[in-house]
Amino acid sequence: MSIVRRSPGLVVTEHEIRVPLDHAAPDGEQITVFAREVADPDGQDRPYLVFLQGGPGFEAPRPTRRPSAPAWLDRALADFRVLMLDQRGTGRSTPVGPATLVGRTPAEQAAHLVHFRADAIVADAEALRAHLGSPPWTVLGQSFGGFCTLAYLSQRPEGLRDALFTGGLPPIGRHPDEVYAATYARVLERNRRYWARYPEDHDRFLAAVDAAPVLASGDRLSLARLRQAGNLLGRSEGPELLHALLELDPQSPAFAHDAETIGFARNPIYAVLHESSYSDGHVTDWSAQRTMPPEYAEDRALLTGEHVYPWMFDELGALRPFAEVAELLAAHPWPRLYDAAVLAGNEVPAAAAVYVEDLYVESAFSLETAAQVRGLRPWVTSEYEHNALRADGGAVLDHLLDLVRGRR
Repeated sequence: MSIVRRSPGLVVTEHEIRVPLDHAAPDGEQITVFAREVADPDGQDRPYLVFLQGGPGFEAPRPTRRPSAPAWLDRALADFRVLMLDQRGTGRSTPVGPATLVGRTPAEQAAHLVHFRADAIVADAEALRAHLGSPPWTVLGQSFGGFCTLAYLSQRPEGLRDALFTGGLPPIGRHPDEVYAATYARVLERNRRYWARYPEDHDRFLAAVDAAPVLASGDRLSLARLRQAGNLLGRSEGPELLHALLELDPQSPAFAHDAETIGFARNPIYAVLHESSYSDGHVTDWSAQRTMPPEYAEDRALLTGEHVYPWMFDELGALRPFAEVAELLAAHPWPRLYDAAVLAGNEVPAAAAVYVEDLYVESAFSLETAAQVRGLRPWVTSEYEHNALRADGGAVLDHLLDLVRGRR
């Protein structure tokens, strides 16, 4: 089904297709995948650029032209029609939440959720390409969307004209424990910088923990949960956002509201499947919990980052319905996502923005991967943080397109 709509400066076509939950069982349970096609009124016959959003568990952004949102949209529309895919389980695609899993045992829920990783998203994209009758297209993958793009290069390279990565070149074959050890090292360094920049926030942080305010959801704020505000520090504006939170009175409605946004109520699939996105053939077994450095037991004011822990599924009301299935998925032997032999023989033009101080995707591992993908051109920069595509999207996309087209 396709519906055409117009908004200022844009022609928007909404596409919905039905795909198998398990692409290996095409006659089994079916789900909906939604994509929003965005075109300049004078560019409706341009080739496609498919945007794969970060996450896992977040839908594509909703586009506007004046001002351009997302920030890279104007640059993209100069050359392409943009296809914004709501990855399975998100947005207008069949969602994942307590209501959609009701009536299933925890084992049945786990059997359902194992089909929401990058490999299934790649198969959905190829089903959509067939539906639209498109030749091979360009894919732009941000963060987890880059993980999906690497899986695309591994599994269905015939569907790709170009592959563009922004902060999203994952390690190939490395154990999640190695990933989280590296990210903790970066988070500890960001802690040092933050407390040096805003030393007064140290006492405010501890005061907020001791106050244990009740949040808007009814959850009580704990030390572990407030520590997760450190996830903000991987964004260019992150220190200022964290400071704006900590300068509020912890008993105020404003603090209760803003601290709630640290949680996972809107997109629980992120917490449930986050560690699996780093599993290229491993059991995760609560990797972030097991690899937490000893410093966290010694200093209450140390912040964490993009880490998921088993305590969250007890303490956060929005995640309690997923507690049993999260335990099952932590013990699941995830299959490999990336084919090193295929990547070594890659023929698809590819370029990747690798951010030297990326808090979420370890740059040393990204460069290791870049060396394993034939022809991939890395752009290594310390100018940007992980959110560069959102902060300066036109320039980032322009640079990547120059690389794959041989203009740099």
